[in-house]
Amino acid sequence: MASYLEDTSFLFGANEAYVTELYAQYLNDPGSVAADWSDFFDGLDDNGKELLRDLKGASWAPRDTRVVGSGNGGGGADSTAGLMQEAPSSAAPSFVPSMTGGAEQIRQATMDSLRALMLIRNYRVRGHLHANLDPLGLVKPISHADLDPATYGFSERDMDRSIFINYVLGLESASLRQIVRILEETYCGNIGVEYMHIQVPEEKSWIQERIEGIRNQTDFTELGKRTILERLTEAETFEMFLDRKHRGTKRFGLDGGEAVVPAIEQILKRGAQLGFEEMIIGMPHRGRLNVLANILNKPYKAIFSEFAGNASQPDDGFGSGDVKYHLGTSSDREFDGHTVHLSLTPNPSHLEAVNTVVLGKVRAKQRQRGDSDREKVIGLLLHGDAAFPGQGIVAETFDLSQLRGYRTGGTIHFICNNQIGFTTAPSHSRSSPYCSDVAKMVSAPIFHVNGDDVEACVHVARMATEYRQKFKKDVVIDLWCYRRHGHNEGDEPAFTQPLMYKKIADHPTTRKIYADKLESQGVLKPGEADKMVERFQQHLESELEVSSSFIGNKADWFEGKWEGFAMASGDERRGETAVEMDVLREVGHALVTVPQNFNANPKINRQLDAKRKMIDTGEGIDWATGEALAFGTLLVEATQVRLSGEDCKRGTFSQRHAVFIDQETEEDYIPLNNIRFGQAPFEVIDSPLSEFGGAWFRIWLTAPPSRMRW
Repeated sequence: MASYLEDTSFLFGANEAYVTELYAQYLNDPGSVAADWSDFFDGLDDNGKELLRDLKGASWAPRDTRVVGSGNGGGGADSTAGLMQEAPSSAAPSFVPSMTGGAEQIRQATMDSLRALMLIRNYRVRGHLHANLDPLGLVKPISHADLDPATYGFSERDMDRSIFINYVLGLESASLRQIVRILEETYCGNIGVEYMHIQVPEEKSWIQERIEGIRNQTDFTELGKRTILERLTEAETFEMFLDRKHRGTKRFGLDGGEAVVPAIEQILKRGAQLGFEEMIIGMPHRGRLNVLANILNKPYKAIFSEFAGNASQPDDGFGSGDVKYHLGTSSDREFDGHTVHLSLTPNPSHLEAVNTVVLGKVRAKQRQRGDSDREKVIGLLLHGDAAFPGQGIVAETFDLSQLRGYRTGGTIHFICNNQIGFTTAPSHSRSSPYCSDVAKMVSAPIFHVNGDDVEACVHVARMATEYRQKFKKDVVIDLWCYRRHGHNEGDEPAFTQPLMYKKIADHPTTRKIYADKLESQGVLKPGEADKMVERFQQHLESELEVSSSFIGNKADWFEGKWEGFAMASGDERRGETAVEMDVLREVGHALVTVPQNFNANPKINRQLDAKRKMIDTGEGIDWATGEALAFGTLLVEATQVRLSGEDCKRGTFSQRHAVFIDQETEEDYIPLNNIRFGQAPFEVIDSPLSEFGGAWFRIWLTAPPSRMRW
């Protein structure tokens, strides 16, 4: 031991920074450190490669000094690559600190640092398991050994010893008690964040810094808190008013999930600041009336009129005839001087059927606005917690999210998680811990939040909006709430969930919880929150009074881009489709022309020769050629054509060949985009349609007429 101490006399306690940096070099190149150090580090049981990322410290509090190689003028500790390029001499380091302790202290300090970093990392990965997410308290946080300091060899007597963590949580050194407290506040409060599955380091680091820098909470101003309470009051009072005036009528209320309204308001407000000009919303029937009234500002009197049985649109509006909780509308909202156009897409009872419709509409609107950066028009999809993992179209929607030809720059997915399907409990309806797990297929970050903490809901909505705008990818908000009534207002939920509904019966509303909190903070005077409710009830009463004479004076789907359009009738419904023969020949010759130096497949050349003969003679035009001619004539008339589906580019039976592929370079050539100068663009995209779907498609096309039955 004396010999060992002599050989390592330049190492002493409180030099954790030196040892940690030396360990970074060892991870990069074990041969770059002395043999004694190599043996020492070989004996450590750690997750070194992951911890190496933490050596730089947090970006909001980076470490600007270092020890190993500090006299070399390198990139500093802020550059891990530079740090690892500078290996110390195997005999002794270039920097020799003063003697303050022995080797055993060095080892203890090193082990403390490494184990603390392991604990921090595992809180980032699994801290959400300890988060307080269920407002009813029926779902208990999951205990996990990775979040227990004892797993890493710490005991109660170690809790107050200072540990070097190199600014990982914004602190150079902290006691284990401080570290655990910060981690619990950040990852295990009323918000649980899943982001360590993300494959892109920049995205992962952004979320980590965004939540750790402020301990995952926003300090709202008094005005902000009052505004949140006002939105909650409008959401809750509207539902209770409908329930009182139309007792037992189906409305699929938002009762229990009212925090959805202020959260969506925050998405719109923050989004407007970041460039939103238009938002397309898709949602199921749960909470639709509240979103129509309190997000899209549909007049309350119009909704009350529909409850009385009046038509939702005038006769000339060609209304859908669907029930009120399936209807859509559009409106303009202004936030801090920025106008955002909102459009809620109609949706039938097939809960998630609207998802891909919304994506398609967003993509089309982005093209209309020239939004190539995909910042001006975005999609917001609201989901039920049972439908999100249970309906395959949700996974299909995620599959489209980053595909060329389909991407929209990211969708904000908002799960109104009332912890029950129609009558089925989560444990009987999915195999994963969370309803949101399907989103991990595209590495989307997931923000779980307790719906009774409305400030946390608004905070999460803000982060999700910022993430979408910065990275142009999907993001998920999983808002845990409950359903105060049954599947509909005439249902008895206690038939199947008696314990849950006993708890709900005694549970205060989200508005009540928040109003009491603001009174205790002195933001509101006693009784002020009740006066808010009374004023809004009076407003609803006046709207109800005039609803009996309310008549919709326009069909809102014939406004905006559709202004001036009307339903065609008589001969106009067929239209004039004929074109001049010379236009057909122009299109036809473009279809069969291959550029010089383009290496087309020989079989394609034979097909083109046959098609050229059809065009020149006008005889024997087959279905595929006729289709291409039709597309081409639309293009020369300045009408854009978009074709998508399985095998669209060449056709399921090799009949279309809308795209030629160079046999040596695999470059594309699209004949229909080369008809004449100034034509409209032709877009043809292969979709991710399954082989099963394609098989049915082929059967339909190839079956003889007498057998074309399902």
